[in-house]
Amino acid sequence: MAQRGRLYGCPVEFALDALGGKWKTVILARIKQGPMRYSELRRQIPSLSDKMLTQRLADLVEIGFVTLQKSPDGKDRYAVTERGRDLAAALQALYDWGSIHGRAEGVRFRTDIEAAA
Repeated sequence: MAQRGRLYGCPVEFALDALGGKWKTVILARIKQGPMRYSELRRQIPSLSDKMLTQRLADLVEIGFVTLQKSPDGKDRYAVTERGRDLAAALQALYDWGSIHGRAEGVRFRTDIEAAA
């Protein structure tokens, strides 16, 4: 995770350090569509373990990309912050690139299967 005061070679290095691995970006891509409960995220990303989801959500909250919105009914939701929304264009570009080049390589996507059901 990005550390305050650390020396980075360039802004891309910092950005990749802050996003750290594939799961943070996958979680952000899901939450950017609207606030989600933990259980909803769990269903949306079934290949992600509970432990990893909990850790990555904590990382995203700590970095300031996501906030936990407390609800009086106990149905707390994770939502993207303004700082996290600033990543929307970059996440969309990654999605678009992955969609085009993944399909060209014969990759299948869970979203395609869900849409067909």
